[in-house]
Amino acid sequence: MNARRMIMGLCFGLGLLMGAAGVQAQTINDSKYLAGAVPEVNGKVVFSKEYRIPGMNRQEVFDRVVSWMTARLEKNKNNSRVVLQDADKGQVVGIGDEWIIFSSTALSLDRTRILYQLFVSCEAELCRLEVGKVSYVYREGKERYAAEEWVIDKYALNKDKTKLVRGLAKWRRKTVDFVDELCLELADALSAATPTPQELTAQAEAAAAEAQKEERSVANSGTMTIVPRNQVSVTTGAGNATATSNAGNAASHAGNAVGNVAAVQVTGGQVACGGLPPVDPEKKVGSSLLNPSEGRLVIVIGSDPFNMTMMTANAGGSLGTYQGKQVIFTILSPDQPYQQLEAAEQYEVRFYPNGSTEPSMTFRCRKVQGPAPIDGMPRTYIGEIL
Repeated sequence: MNARRMIMGLCFGLGLLMGAAGVQAQTINDSKYLAGAVPEVNGKVVFSKEYRIPGMNRQEVFDRVVSWMTARLEKNKNNSRVVLQDADKGQVVGIGDEWIIFSSTALSLDRTRILYQLFVSCEAELCRLEVGKVSYVYREGKERYAAEEWVIDKYALNKDKTKLVRGLAKWRRKTVDFVDELCLELADALSAATPTPQELTAQAEAAAAEAQKEERSVANSGTMTIVPRNQVSVTTGAGNATATSNAGNAASHAGNAVGNVAAVQVTGGQVACGGLPPVDPEKKVGSSLLNPSEGRLVIVIGSDPFNMTMMTANAGGSLGTYQGKQVIFTILSPDQPYQQLEAAEQYEVRFYPNGSTEPSMTFRCRKVQGPAPIDGMPRTYIGEIL
């Protein structure tokens, strides 16, 4: 408690000095970090996310969860590891120990270790993730805080719960963003046709959108429905033909859908994907966008051919839907420049098959606000397909 008051006092004093000097801080939209962003269960901080994966049996769900959690925790080193795998009960448990970066410059590095527990329960067509036992080790072990005394509504929000408290704001923001990243990584693992380290570390489906003009975190946005990418097939024949995933049409636009489109229809020589505008049926919409080995996604910013920016989404991307919007996710690796894409309101995404100098598909997109990126992690951009 004394440490909290000291931090808050120092930050308040610094704010007064900056105000006197006429320095104005950039306005930040903190709506997704306000009341309820850090949920409590029986007095303990527990984030939870439920996934529905139509057509996937329990063993497949379990195997993908184990693969994801093992890869996710092994890369952390420290003491991170999977501590329980119970296929009979469909339970997987892991403990994590890694760094969260608050700020990094040539002269200073502000970071904390975050310790946490992952608990995942697996059933047929259903998966539930819980992130709990969250604590922090700050200033090289000199300060230790539990989430329950540091980032919950009681301490991190003002009396009216309309603003974040200075000093604790960075902790709450980074904690919510960190859990969002875990939720998105697991969504990608559950939707991937063949999970690979690249896929497992990519933010395949960043899906934090506005709800009633307020942003919500991924962890607090309700059940996420996922259509496994390897379930989609297309059958063509005389006249009209249809092909759907094993999930059928039930999951096509239910709740939050990520991964591949739920159904592909071939009608009158055109292919319509989950409500997207018709495209040439010879062009592979689903698998080519989801499989980096078949080509590359290129982001094009600007319309002037003599003054445009083109960059490859090195970490891949996918088609999907979120809250009724048809979107395309493009993922930049951590070392790629992103400033121009951050500033852009609209852009194009083109898919170039291997060996081709002409795109087989072009999507004109409007950028949708996504979750704040985590330092050192891939950046996912969401484009509403216009």
